[in-house]
Order: sequence, then structure tokens, then C-alpha cells
Amino acid sequence: MPKISNKGKQMPESPIRKLVPYADIAKKKGNKVYHLNIGQPDIKTPDVALKAIKNADIKVLEYSHSAGFESYRTKLSDYYKTHGLPINVADIIITTGGSEALLFAMGSTMDQGDEIIIPEPFYANYNGFSTASGVTVVPVISAIDTGFALPPIAAFEQLITSKTKAILICNPGNPTGYLYSKEEIMQLAELVKKHDLFLIADEVYREFTYDGDIHYSVMNIPGLEQHAIMIDSVSKRYSMCGARIGCIVSKNIELMATAMKYAQARLSPPTFEQIASEAALETPQSYFDEVITEYRDRRDTLIAELNKIEGVIVAKPKGAFYCIAQLPIDNADRFAQWLLESYDLNGETVMVAPAAGFYSTPGIGLTEVRIAYVLKKTDLIRSVQILKAAITAYNAL
Repeated sequence: MPKISNKGKQMPESPIRKLVPYADIAKKKGNKVYHLNIGQPDIKTPDVALKAIKNADIKVLEYSHSAGFESYRTKLSDYYKTHGLPINVADIIITTGGSEALLFAMGSTMDQGDEIIIPEPFYANYNGFSTASGVTVVPVISAIDTGFALPPIAAFEQLITSKTKAILICNPGNPTGYLYSKEEIMQLAELVKKHDLFLIADEVYREFTYDGDIHYSVMNIPGLEQHAIMIDSVSKRYSMCGARIGCIVSKNIELMATAMKYAQARLSPPTFEQIASEAALETPQSYFDEVITEYRDRRDTLIAELNKIEGVIVAKPKGAFYCIAQLPIDNADRFAQWLLESYDLNGETVMVAPAAGFYSTPGIGLTEVRIAYVLKKTDLIRSVQILKAAITAYNAL
């Protein structure tokens, strides 16, 4: 019998999606499931993007340029400059989601067996992208009691070896919601310059900050041009997760030329989605003002409700729309599955993402869950009520 590759066997399951079969079972029983497990916003996609697809006058659905539509890249460059980011058209390659941009970044900067340092907990698919690229993740642990602030630079430096090629951050962070300060970003910038590494910043949640804090991009740092790689996406900004359009951005000419070879190998990003994404750039500021206000209120509601549960520890997020909560249970994987398989409160239950899958270090985060506050406030309140009752029932088993 033919054998599956070792790389394939090592590919991790998604901690976000692996519980879906159990959620399906719960729904077939007639239970309502509140989905706190996945960052799928319920915010309406901008009308201007949807209308652009409906009104597209296309006779032949052709390939686009491998770097994406020039018109889109031009408008995207203008968008970035309006937001204080000195990004030119030549600095941008459009990708099939931020996921492909990360794969291009890893493929362009790292060889088999090279290492990438990532503060954990981190977006679970970084593990998958690294495995697919033959790259070893070297985690540096951030702690819930600091709100998942950047670990000390000394902790990074002691992990750097001859195989280290890059440091990867998500800012603001998924799954923590932490927003790195300008001082923290500058510390990383000095470190990568000192050791001649790349600094890859996943900035797809850039617009989602709530307390007057300013997002500081790696593209804003003078002298870091050859080291900085920015990853971006339309998924969260415009609530267009299904569009699968992102981009890789860098001023490093050799890096972008290499990434272009990967872009050419997959031919081109999808056409209709680029049309929608280009049109989305016309979204009025009022849309974002309303969205940010809504998410801030949801965050405050969720954190207030979670803090009512005895034994729960939660770090208040500064950005994105996730938080990590430590629960008074023995194992979050078992608890999350039990919630769907065996528990309901008046025909309702909740689905959370066990946080262990957001760590690379074994045995860490076993009692933590990631919660996405992408539901309306009344649903968040009800979800936490169910969670509170469920914790009591689970611990009584």
C-alpha cells in the first residue's frame, strides 16, 4: 500500500475546525450552538464590494497578472499611504489570502530545517504553514498574567541559532488580542538587524484597536526595509473571509522577486475576489467607525461576563476580536468536546477553541480556550451563562 508522507502525517489538525463534527452532532440533536470558536465576523460585507461582483461585465474569466491586478495594487498602495504606511505598488504581491502570503514569505526566506521564532500562543495555522515549508517553529512563551505582552528580548536572543531566519509576530494578535507597542516593535527591529533576520508581521487585524492605542507597523520603521515583511488580508477588515485575498508586502527587492516566482507557480490570484477587494477600498470610514465601536462593546461585554465566573482568568485584549481565557477545568480539549457531545442548557451549548493548539510547546495551554467575540452582545452574554453552568456540571462529573 502506498505510504503517506511524513510531512503529511506531521501536519497538525486545526484546533478551530477539528471539533466541527461534534458541533454537527449537537445540531442534529436539535441543540443550538453558539460559535465562539472561529473568527468569522457576523458584520455585513460592504455593499460596494458585493455590488462590484454583481455588476462585473466579464465575457472571459481570464488569468490576472501573477502579482494581482495593477489597478488593485495601485489603489492598495494609495490606501496604505493614506494610513501612514510608505508602501509602493512594487512592494505588493496579491495572494490567495494571508495564508498564501505567509507560505510565500516562508518559502522565500527559509530552507528545509531552518528555524522561525514565534511568540506563543500564536495563530494555529503558523504550525501548519511551517510544517508544509519544512521549517521548525521555535516558540518563545508569552504569559496570560502579562496580558501576553512581548516576552523579554533576551528570551528571543537566547533562541537564535545559525538556523534562525526570521521572527514572526501577529499584531494585533490572534489568539490573544494583544497589541504590541511601538517600543516592543522597535526592540524586535533592533534584534533582527543585529542578527540579520527577517521580521514577518501578520497585520491583518491592524484596524481593530479599541482603547486609543495606535497600531505600529513594521513598514513604519526606518532602516528596517530589508528585514520587514508585512502580511495583510481583506478577510477581517471588510468581513470578507470567503474572498481569500491577501498580500505580501516588502521593500526588499530580492525577497519580492523570489516571492514572485512562487506567485507565478500558482499562476494568479482569483479574479472576482480581486474585483470585490478593489471595490472594498471605497468603503467609507463610517463603516469602520461602526465596526470598531461594535467590537469594543462586544469585548467589554465578554470580558465583564467572563470575570463573573469564579476561577476564570482572562487577559483583556487590546485589538483583534479574540481573547484567551483560562478555565477552572482539567483539560480544555475534553471540555470542548463534552460541551458539544454531552451537554446542553435548555437546548443550547457553546463551541470554543481549545488553546493548546495555539501553542507549539507540548503541555502548555491545556486549560485555556480561545474565544472569538464575533457574536452580538446578547448572544455573548447567553454563551457565557451556558459556559458558567457547563463548568459547574463538568467538574461535578
